[in-house]
Amino acid sequence: MSTPRSRLKRWALGLLAGLVVLVLVAAGVAVFTVQRSFPDYDGELALPGLSAEVTVYRDAHGIPQLYADTAEDLFTAQGYVHAQDRFWQMDFNRHTTAGRLAELFGPAQIETDAYLRTMGWRRVAEAEYDLLAEDTRSYLDAYAEGVNAYLADRDGAEVSLEYAVLGLTNGDYEIEEWSPIDSLAWLKAMAWDLRGNMEQEIDRAGLLAAGLTRDQVDELYPEYPEAEHAPIVTDGEVRDGAFTGADPDSDADSPAADAALPPADAIRAADTVAAVGEGLSGLPEMLGPASPELGSNSWVVSGEHTASGLPLLANDPHLGAAMPSVWHQMGLHCTTVGDACPFDVTGFGFAGLPGVVIGHNNTVAWGFTNLGPDVTDLYLEKVEGDSVIVDGEKVPMQTRRETIEVAGGENVEITVRSTGHGPLLSDAAAAADLRAFGEDAPVTSEGEPADQAQKAEYAVALSWTALKPGTTADAIFQMNRARGFEDFREAARSFEVPAQNLVYADVEGTIGYQAPGRIPVRGKGDGRWPAPGWDSDYDWEGYIPFEELPSVRDPESGYIVTANQAAIGSDYAHLLTTDWDYGYRAQRIDDLLAEAIAEGGATADDMSRIQFDSENSGARAVVPHLLDAEIEGSGDDGTVAEARRLLADWDFQQDVDSAAAAFYNATWRHLVPLTFDELGEDHPMDGGSRGFLVVADLLEDPDSPWWEGTEAGGRDEVLSLAMEQAAAELTERLGDDPAQWRWGDLHTLTAENQSFGTSGIAAVEWLFNRGPVEAAGGSSIVNASGWSLTDGYAVTSVPSMRMVVDLSDLDASRWVNLTGTSGHAFHDDYDDQMELWAAGETTPMRSTREAIEEDAEHELVLRPH
Repeated sequence: MSTPRSRLKRWALGLLAGLVVLVLVAAGVAVFTVQRSFPDYDGELALPGLSAEVTVYRDAHGIPQLYADTAEDLFTAQGYVHAQDRFWQMDFNRHTTAGRLAELFGPAQIETDAYLRTMGWRRVAEAEYDLLAEDTRSYLDAYAEGVNAYLADRDGAEVSLEYAVLGLTNGDYEIEEWSPIDSLAWLKAMAWDLRGNMEQEIDRAGLLAAGLTRDQVDELYPEYPEAEHAPIVTDGEVRDGAFTGADPDSDADSPAADAALPPADAIRAADTVAAVGEGLSGLPEMLGPASPELGSNSWVVSGEHTASGLPLLANDPHLGAAMPSVWHQMGLHCTTVGDACPFDVTGFGFAGLPGVVIGHNNTVAWGFTNLGPDVTDLYLEKVEGDSVIVDGEKVPMQTRRETIEVAGGENVEITVRSTGHGPLLSDAAAAADLRAFGEDAPVTSEGEPADQAQKAEYAVALSWTALKPGTTADAIFQMNRARGFEDFREAARSFEVPAQNLVYADVEGTIGYQAPGRIPVRGKGDGRWPAPGWDSDYDWEGYIPFEELPSVRDPESGYIVTANQAAIGSDYAHLLTTDWDYGYRAQRIDDLLAEAIAEGGATADDMSRIQFDSENSGARAVVPHLLDAEIEGSGDDGTVAEARRLLADWDFQQDVDSAAAAFYNATWRHLVPLTFDELGEDHPMDGGSRGFLVVADLLEDPDSPWWEGTEAGGRDEVLSLAMEQAAAELTERLGDDPAQWRWGDLHTLTAENQSFGTSGIAAVEWLFNRGPVEAAGGSSIVNASGWSLTDGYAVTSVPSMRMVVDLSDLDASRWVNLTGTSGHAFHDDYDDQMELWAAGETTPMRSTREAIEEDAEHELVLRPH
């Protein structure tokens, strides 16, 4: 007979067994849900739309290499493979570019959608399609057919885990078919993230509104130091309608920036512009989270300076840290390369866009960095009814209605108004404060200060080159099949937005550089400040002709470096911008290349080593003053003095194990706000290259009023207090032994999923985010892992990929992605390159079929349906 104790024991065991079963069932369901969207890497699959078989090889990192008999089959298969790997990323991006995020995530996204609808990215993309070459349209159509073939018998969690999570709040969502316009709209998103100096224009206006004088603002935005940091193109001028080598006898005038502001300081309407900036800051960033450190490095070395005798090309674009990476690695190969099927290209592209954006074919290689010209202007418009005032006359505005569909809510109707300058950003719901300001704008239609009786409604319009339909999509395919430098320059002619620095090398030994892009020529004004829309003298008069943009072929130096520094000297005939990166990265690369060349010829290993160089060149001007500053009440004892001694023999390298780098960056984080406390919390000083230059200049001027602050007065007192605050912070965070402090303990990267990675729900973020990993480098360093002075040391922008192309042996080229090929959480290829990236390592970048087949670990054959 059973006892109560034995019955209780059996009951407990039964309960435990039941719980185990439930846990196992739940775990099984979870595993099934996670893995059901994983794509097939091996075997055979039917793909409607193909005319013949396509073979997809994948290496140990899942990087696909496609082989097809026709170009249309190649791009159909690319669409299919992109959808296999990254469709949620593609779907999220197209909803963003179309202003349709509220359809996914509900009412919280209405204001963002209103802003994006106001700019009308997708409308521009729709207008571009018919402008493109016939073959470009056919490739876009084929790509869309491949994407839709993948989606045809899949939905929801069968496509990606994100749809399972979305279904918890938006169970009615259905995936739409892909269209060529979805691909073209991505180019608008890329152009937006790389739009140039719009933030600087807004910030300058905001600083004036905060009470700074024009001279003070100019001190914070100094001229580019071209005597210390060489421009990309060091020699050349515009002559007879073309850019050419400089004429030693030329006395051409330089196009000095127009120092005149809009009449009667119309920038006093800075509060208006600041409200626009607040609205823009809430928009999703398509190339990863927003950061002032977005930039890039690229350089090319001719064979006369390499060990192999043929060129080397290196590129690492600096973008926001995202999960998955913004880049997707791929090879696109015609089985027989010829006029009928001209593609044999390997490199980095974007999921959602056919072709390869950065990489090489079997003849030429190319890389990008952001040129950063001023291609956006904000115009203050005087509104009267349905018109704006221009030169004293009423000009009707254009209007259209847009409907924002909202998951879990009512549809929202908005009216978008546009002037001759562009859409009124001030009409967007995201800029509600701006409309309120419009009732009290402090300027008249003549630009003079307004009396109370004269005040009227004002609005802000955006002029931006990307809002005019263009042919950038043509350029991608033209570059992919270019055979030489003139082919490549002709492709660059079509690359209108975003304007980029293009570096080039080929197997014949040629190297080159071209600055393409649609860059405005202004009437009055220099683009640094908002302009009065009521005065047509400030309108754009056209665009700089392509033939007059800077370029160089086989320069005497034997190498070309681009790192967002000035593209050309200040005597160039056109004003590109005054807001360059200040050239610390570029000069460091130049110095390291010169060293490698002097040691007997550069190698691919040298290129990778330079990409991972972590010297803080800006610290060289600061550290001597820190070492000389008197530490109040400390002498040679105490934590502050001990920490400062770390700087005495610091090599300025910011490796993860560096204690000196930890202390210096903490000091820098406190030094900048102590010095510029006049700016207030809303206008923090740039902690990167601009901050490097401004602080370096101030250190040589101990009597500058910038050193007089609320917490410390005088240069040495500010320096001393910054070190004291830094030591106190690091003692609390890392312990009281400065020798044990590590930069890597502070400076870490967490790659966040663009859509769910900042949900605030820990379990959801755990599903999709990866990291943290320790990161060497820092802001405005060649190894550009940027961080924010206001938010702490966590990495916000990164070398989003690294690539080194060896033109002497293309199979010896190297590459690495920030995260991995796959966009599927928990897939082996989701984050399998992240540790390699953090360590500065790369993987083989194969491109010949023999090498690809030898490295292949998977083979998938796509057959006609």
